[in-house]
Amino acid sequence: MRISARRGALASIAVAAALTATGAPAAHAAKKPTIKVADGVTQPVFSYGNAIREFVRVQSSVDSDGDGKKDLIRVDIVRPRETDAGLKVPAIIDESPYYDNLGRGNEGERKTYDANGDPVKFPLFYDNYFVPRGYAVLNVDMDGTTRSDGCPTSGGASDVLGGKAVIDWLGGRAKAFDAQGRPVKATWSTGHAGMIGKSYDGTLANGVAATGVKGLDTIVPISAISSWYDYSRVNGVIWFKGEEDGLAQVVDTDPPAKCAAVRQRLAQGQDDATGNDNAFWNERDYRTGPIADARRVHASVFAIHGLNDLNVKPSQFSTWWAALAERGVPRKVWLSQYGHVDPFDFRRDVWVDTLHQWFDHWLWKLPNGIMKQPRADIETGPDQWATQSDWPAPHTRRLSLHPQAGGGLGLTAGTGTGSYSDTKQTEDDTVSDPTTAKPYRLAYTTPPLKTDVRLSGTPEVSLKIKLDGPTANLGALLVDYGTDTRVNYLGAGSGVKTLTTEDCHGDSTAGDDACYRKVVTDTVTSDVNVVTRGYLDAQNRASLSHPSPLTPGRTYTVRWDTLPQDYRFKAGHRLALILIGTDADTQDDDATGAAVTVDLAGSRITLPVIIGGSSSAPSFSAQQKWRGPTHVMLPRQPRQFR
Repeated sequence: MRISARRGALASIAVAAALTATGAPAAHAAKKPTIKVADGVTQPVFSYGNAIREFVRVQSSVDSDGDGKKDLIRVDIVRPRETDAGLKVPAIIDESPYYDNLGRGNEGERKTYDANGDPVKFPLFYDNYFVPRGYAVLNVDMDGTTRSDGCPTSGGASDVLGGKAVIDWLGGRAKAFDAQGRPVKATWSTGHAGMIGKSYDGTLANGVAATGVKGLDTIVPISAISSWYDYSRVNGVIWFKGEEDGLAQVVDTDPPAKCAAVRQRLAQGQDDATGNDNAFWNERDYRTGPIADARRVHASVFAIHGLNDLNVKPSQFSTWWAALAERGVPRKVWLSQYGHVDPFDFRRDVWVDTLHQWFDHWLWKLPNGIMKQPRADIETGPDQWATQSDWPAPHTRRLSLHPQAGGGLGLTAGTGTGSYSDTKQTEDDTVSDPTTAKPYRLAYTTPPLKTDVRLSGTPEVSLKIKLDGPTANLGALLVDYGTDTRVNYLGAGSGVKTLTTEDCHGDSTAGDDACYRKVVTDTVTSDVNVVTRGYLDAQNRASLSHPSPLTPGRTYTVRWDTLPQDYRFKAGHRLALILIGTDADTQDDDATGAAVTVDLAGSRITLPVIIGGSSSAPSFSAQQKWRGPTHVMLPRQPRQFR
């Protein structure tokens, strides 16, 4: 749905015509401005160019910088001018820490202001598109960032409660002030609000929704965190060192001394020395934490996530999704094969139309049928999408594959043992030449599949092991050996390429256009793909907060989940389980050097699958002599905060 800048002028003419269509005097009609709905969605009848642009500062409930005053949260607003003539509208909110540093969107846009400090340009298309359709769009500077007071706390209480205060202000329950310090009420607000955003922005939407705040009717979290511990750690293995204080420093453009003490507390609290869970991380848990808890969510949720996102890993979505399902929260999901990528950059036109229907239904309460559509959209291959009633796919079967002596992976338990050492290796080394013994990995492969096998959900690894030391980092890669054209999720764009041409979604002004560069899928034809990954610090096998070192030489059974995935192994391809130590491509952790001995009879990987045909188990072709790719070169997915 593309709309030129000229539509802004036409929209103002259209609304004037609508208001005088009854023959009543224009002055009388103007007292009752209203939205226009056609084909189940709001229409662009309000002038974007003539919209009110203003800011307020909402008082938070916290004092994150310790200056003795509650933090004031900067809220920049664009709303139809008719809201000063009696029209009340809902609010679409993008709260972000990135408005004056990394910027927003694929083009890194930042906010701009006029001489009075009022907003001129909002990043992204939300304001251009939705203000003409009868919405206010609010860009909120997260506590401690851009023009808000305070200090950022990397997912902590002040980050979340600042956004909650904005929702409370819209509902008349919190204070706000204008540039002169005078109290301001949101007299234009219906009291209904939705939050949207990618990465940190979507994370804030999750957190605010999990406070249970009244008036937040829906959230649209894109590539969003639901537990900061699981963002920075994986079952005790350290994914990012220095993440909490480092990220706070990235988003804080104030003089460094202002929040130095807060960053020091973040560095201490994250406990990079052990990787263990603790009270610090519990505050930043939006699933079962003290500030935010998924059991309090009453807002509907439209979640979008890349199943190959190695920054905000897809487990952030899957665990959040399961908690919402348990509570019966109305929800919808898109799952792609990209990395950390916004749907505006991989399914643009469908995304804009679907988001429009979503907000119209939940904020304007229009019965447009969006909730009668299938709940889940899944990308099954490059630019190939399918719908289903839920995720994981209904009617999956649990398939256990067992490592076997000689390097096979089969349906029956193996015998004997295998050994390797916990050293730090890249993934291309560990997946290369899978039939050749290497001291830092064990590789087990199936014969070629006779039919397609679809993985949908979260695999579980169970190993019977003994170590020669107190702990080791244990890793498992589920690998697809077979030539295919796939989304290049490890590439520079995490699966997309940005073009020089543009298209437009919404109305424009001289200071804020609605046009963005087009984006296409980046694909790669390869002989091997790492489908999913999972890791465990062995001493955290029973508890993430209270480690228990292993007794060298004693046998233990350890279990952990890999990252979730939805993926089709095609007929003729081979599945592989590769056991490793520390993954150099994904982890900041140090290897232990411990020797790991695996009892094959007590080890397996269990997959939730749908098998082609009517079989309850996959069928394989006869095993033939096969070596596999010998010199695999895998790029490392860029880490993109925004």
